[in-house]
Amino acid sequence: MNDWQASKGEFNSGALTLRYVEWGRSDALPVILLHGLRSYAMTWEPTARFLASEFRLIALDQRGRGDSDWDAAGNYYTSAYVADLEALVAHLGIDRFVLVGHSLGGSNALVYTARHPESVKALVIEDIGPGSSSSTEGAKRIVREIESTPARFDDWEAARQFWRGKRPNISEEALKSRLDYTLTQRDDGSVVWKYDADRIGRARIELAQRPELGVDLWPAVDAIRCPTLVIRGQYSDFLSRSTAQEMSRRNPYIAWCEIANAGHYVHDDNGVDFLLAVDDFLEKLKAGQTA
Repeated sequence: MNDWQASKGEFNSGALTLRYVEWGRSDALPVILLHGLRSYAMTWEPTARFLASEFRLIALDQRGRGDSDWDAAGNYYTSAYVADLEALVAHLGIDRFVLVGHSLGGSNALVYTARHPESVKALVIEDIGPGSSSSTEGAKRIVREIESTPARFDDWEAARQFWRGKRPNISEEALKSRLDYTLTQRDDGSVVWKYDADRIGRARIELAQRPELGVDLWPAVDAIRCPTLVIRGQYSDFLSRSTAQEMSRRNPYIAWCEIANAGHYVHDDNGVDFLLAVDDFLEKLKAGQTA
């Protein structure tokens, strides 16, 4: 099997069976990849293909997404996601790894790293920081999108137009991936969500209405003791430049960069520059040049 060809695995976290996708050499440094709120493991396929010759890439379908089980109790909150990641690490039997997270996945990655500093060799956070999920225009936008998302589409073209409208800067490759992995077609020809859209949406709206149920990420940011790169999209409405700067100012282990021509979904909007930034960070890590 070539390094870039994917294999699949599964494990149990409580009552749920969760799935993951893996690329690269089994003896290489592991890199665990955590997707965002309405995403899926295979969103990381271009990243994995780019890095598979040097790393072991493991992308998790977080609960309720992709091929992982849905949580009938609707427990789509940080504590559950972090417990899932702990279960994945135990299942894989790995001691030290790089952790990469986008948006919701970045929040989970920060909390996990603060809780398990001995396990995370380095951290990459894509477009999220303290306050992003509660007090930004991006947070309000996501709630509006959830509230206005239809439960079904008449056909694939209607679904395509929906995603293109929500993500005008998304590349064609990323749009095709999103259609393939977030939607499925019924026997009657209609197209419906493959992820637990209703319960995930309800949990996200509850967090918007009751911010006290969310997680304050500043203590996690302050606790980080491994080389960390925060990546912000130039046009992001979710992670402000001032917040990224403050994260770096408060903690010398944290560096940040801004990717041009990208919004909140940096790896979808400008995948080339995102990959170059991640690759440069990892190369410096290997050379011992990071903080």
